[in-house]
Amino acid sequence: MHHLISRHGRLLRVVGSLLGLALCTTTWSADQVSMNTMEQRVQPCMACHAEQGIDLQSGFVPSLHGKPAGYLFNQLMNYRDGRRNHRAMEYMVRNLSPDYLQEIAEYFAGLEGEYPQPADPPTSTALRERADELITRGDPSRDIPACIACHGERLTGAQPNTPGLLGLPSHYVAAQMTSWRSGQRRAAEPDCMQQIADRLGSEDVYALARALAARDVPAEPLPEPEPLADLPMECGSVPIPES
Repeated sequence: MHHLISRHGRLLRVVGSLLGLALCTTTWSADQVSMNTMEQRVQPCMACHAEQGIDLQSGFVPSLHGKPAGYLFNQLMNYRDGRRNHRAMEYMVRNLSPDYLQEIAEYFAGLEGEYPQPADPPTSTALRERADELITRGDPSRDIPACIACHGERLTGAQPNTPGLLGLPSHYVAAQMTSWRSGQRRAAEPDCMQQIADRLGSEDVYALARALAARDVPAEPLPEPEPLADLPMECGSVPIPES
């Protein structure tokens, strides 16, 4: 009985998400002024992008709450301009102006989200050690910078354009890294994450995904308030801090 209820619940979430996407695209493309506030306008988006994100069986839709506005704006523009592939998202944003997408990004950046409990870490000592090496020190022999060099010591990201890496399931993290390696996900050139992902081996991706999902989210998970200095590589999505 519990199994049937669980399956029924997942089905309802999927149906609700699809209805939400349909409503979102119809409302925004037909008449943006029919809803007075941004909170009202983005309600259909919440069907998928809830406070904790939604697990849709084999996939995952992340929460947008509290992520840097610059990062969210970049992703919306990536979907709109074809650098990142997702049919529903591409359809939703294809007729929206950059100014309006910036408003949406700033709205979600100002929200507070919730985070799931950490997952279990990799069972292999070798994988745990490899993940810790990549996160904290990188791999100079393969020109791979440490995760913390761009995403901050706490891995919660940095303003204005760098996202945090915590509070996400391992299969989602692995899927994004794999998408960069295969060219399914791209960003503004120079695409630093594509370069990094291309230098990682399959076991590296697995180890990182498992280890990041197992990390506790800090009590104050806000991104760093300023861009990180001395970034290890040029990244088209992240402006170089003024000296």
